[in-house]
Amino acid sequence: MTQWLNPSMSQLDLQDWAQRVAAGDRRAIGRAISAIESGEPEATPLFRLLFAQARRQAEVAGVTGAPGAGKSTLVEKLAAEYRSDGLRVGIVAVDPTSPFSGGAILGDRIRMQSLCTDPDVFIRSMATRGELGGLAPAAHDVVTVLEAAGCATVLIETVGVGQDEVEVAHLADATVLVLAPGMGDDVQTFKAGVMEIADIFAINKADRPGAGRVEQELRAMLSISPRSDGWRPPVVQTVATTGEGVAELRKALDDFRAFGENTNLRLKRQREKWRARLLALLRQRLFERVLREQLSDGRVDRWVDDVLGGRSDPHSAVDEIVRAATSAPPELTSERGEA
Repeated sequence: MTQWLNPSMSQLDLQDWAQRVAAGDRRAIGRAISAIESGEPEATPLFRLLFAQARRQAEVAGVTGAPGAGKSTLVEKLAAEYRSDGLRVGIVAVDPTSPFSGGAILGDRIRMQSLCTDPDVFIRSMATRGELGGLAPAAHDVVTVLEAAGCATVLIETVGVGQDEVEVAHLADATVLVLAPGMGDDVQTFKAGVMEIADIFAINKADRPGAGRVEQELRAMLSISPRSDGWRPPVVQTVATTGEGVAELRKALDDFRAFGENTNLRLKRQREKWRARLLALLRQRLFERVLREQLSDGRVDRWVDDVLGGRSDPHSAVDEIVRAATSAPPELTSERGEA
């Protein structure tokens, strides 16, 4: 085992690791993502190095939709379309969490076997780990790793949970909602959730009966709900198993990127993305600090007993926890300076 895989690393070791990631070393990339997912001690200093060398010009496309709509096959064919131009592609496939190991079930990686032998395609399955919104908690940082590895395009396939799957819009530059005929009342199923965050609609399995009706319903909905930014989401019919319509889907993504650059929509979304990420990290750090400093020694159980006994209510208990946390003396060592 090489030195850069050891748990205790010097700055030179980390720089070597980051250079291997930049060179496209698949083992180094995979190990970096695992370290970030697991919160290993070297993850934060390594991420700082990778963030500095990330191109941050990669096109990040989120692909979401109900289970069975054909997202995995469509992502596979879309990745092949980008590869035809010689572009390095990263794929983050968010799978359900295994109830036994806590890891990803890896179903998407199995379905994308045609790409596994391509050295310029990196596929990573990630578990949701209980998170709502269809994304894994570390997905944002994993995209940075793939950008640092030279990926010009990163495709994110969400787990496929339905209406609440909107977190991908906070990460992706463009969001593709995949629908398919024969899955019930398609548009009605989604209109209360991800319909509002879709930039492009893909009607997959368009060779099946009912595809025309789904497109008609979509266009009718879009005609009465114009977007405030002026973009008119296109509707593309695809047959992922044969590759039909995939080139048109890529063109729609390219058109949306050009629209975003011409109207400053892309810059606005970038600001919103990093604002959401900073706030998410802040919540995580503050929560971890409260857990570490205020919720030890059975204090939670005592508050639970007070609520059960009617001596307090949940909101008052949380207020007390927050007051105790905010009145505590600051730590001598900043978390930011820790490895």
